[in-house]
Amino acid sequence: MTGGLLVAGTTSDAGKSLVTAGICRWLARRGVRVAPFKAQNMSNNSMVCLDGSEIGRAQWLQALAAGVVPEAAMNPVLLKPGSDNRSHVMLMGRPHGELSSSDWTTGRSALAEAAFAAFADLASRYDVVIAEGAGSPTEVNLRAGDFVNMGLARRVGLPVLVVGDIDRGGVLAAMFGTLALLSAADQALVAGWVVNKFRGRQSLLDPGLQSLQRVTGRPVLGVLPWLEDVWIDAEDALAVAGWSSPAPVAGPTLRIAVIRLPRASNATDVDALAAEPGIAVSVTADPDTVASADLAVLPGSRATLDDLDWLRRRGLADALAARAGAGRPVLGICGGYQMLAKSIDDPIESRRGRVAGLSLLPTLVTFDNSKHLGTTSGKWRGRVVSGYQIHHGVAILDAEDPEAADAEPFLDGFRHRAVWGSTWHGAFEHDEFRRAWLTEVAAQAQVAWHASEHSPGFSGLRDTMLDRLADAIEQHLDTDYLLRIIEHGPDPDLPFIPPGAP
Repeated sequence: MTGGLLVAGTTSDAGKSLVTAGICRWLARRGVRVAPFKAQNMSNNSMVCLDGSEIGRAQWLQALAAGVVPEAAMNPVLLKPGSDNRSHVMLMGRPHGELSSSDWTTGRSALAEAAFAAFADLASRYDVVIAEGAGSPTEVNLRAGDFVNMGLARRVGLPVLVVGDIDRGGVLAAMFGTLALLSAADQALVAGWVVNKFRGRQSLLDPGLQSLQRVTGRPVLGVLPWLEDVWIDAEDALAVAGWSSPAPVAGPTLRIAVIRLPRASNATDVDALAAEPGIAVSVTADPDTVASADLAVLPGSRATLDDLDWLRRRGLADALAARAGAGRPVLGICGGYQMLAKSIDDPIESRRGRVAGLSLLPTLVTFDNSKHLGTTSGKWRGRVVSGYQIHHGVAILDAEDPEAADAEPFLDGFRHRAVWGSTWHGAFEHDEFRRAWLTEVAAQAQVAWHASEHSPGFSGLRDTMLDRLADAIEQHLDTDYLLRIIEHGPDPDLPFIPPGAP
């Protein structure tokens, strides 16, 4: 078969990313060569492909679901928010300057053309391309410059499936309003509805679904259930609230407090820790919680010095210093690792020059113009481990600090007493490394935690999750209709629902 589909949503976080991943895995299991695509992604959770290009973490996961190699064409435009009004642009996986909110409607034409070219490239090499939209397709204030939702669908003739999150409430009204505020030409591509995250008895919902079908003239393809523990590889840094830990196991629990930085980046690093039996992860901005946990984690940051200022204002810097002074474990990853240094010289990201760090590691950090993008590998305590890097700042030991002599290499970073730091993302997804490191940290925290001998590996958990998504697509959606619109497009006789675009 050949064709494509756009998975749109009534809102952000309606489930577009995971529905797209589920459809990709379902098609791949049928022998279809399928590729994921998102024209523009706004996310600080990203991944580095084998060629060193950077794409959104969700598209990387969708490529794994499809059983294909992730590449820049699958997410040609990645916006990484650096402030409330400005984003750093990655074009085809490489740095491409900045985009401000004032440029939003006028400064994206070149990005749009690059995105359309990337879609055409994928379509020439794969049987099917499943595109994910962004936010809502009915953001009428942005429609003129849209190339992610209906702008993409119109350009390449994609049928559109709209996903709504019933757990939020108001899903039927949101679906009707999504359609009714689109122009006639846009409405003609909206082929059907999917209700997501349903809990309860569907017979109570069915009358509402029948009404939706009647007033919109579009079928409801099905109702996807609430799926527990479908939480890894979140696209939005704010989704860290969805992290969950496995059921308690016999023996002591190792409690990990992950600091909720305002501009957290690649916070998915901690997902593998949360999936380990006997580990309880909390995401917090409370100094007392950070102080009392067995391990405190500073994740990556897209604005290292701004988040460092926030740590100090919230009293979290003092809590971290007290932990380190008492020999209780602290881990910093990428931007979080940079904050642990004695000083940070940043003429690039914040343009603030030299600023005092937390002084919990005897290191000095300097930001340079080159963005370090790539995959990497090495060993720790004899265990093979690999990861990927996305950073400007480079840390070195302070040769004039007598404590530097006691610092031990840790991946590409250092450990000094109970403080650990590295720029490597993804390292904790390696089971032997993760469990050995957690065992050492538990000893530092004086907790008798030990790894479970029979717990599944992290990649196995991810693959099981993707199969669960595909199973849900197969069991709960009208897949005959889904295949038909992917291959042949929407019904040409779909009705127009007034009032249309304002």
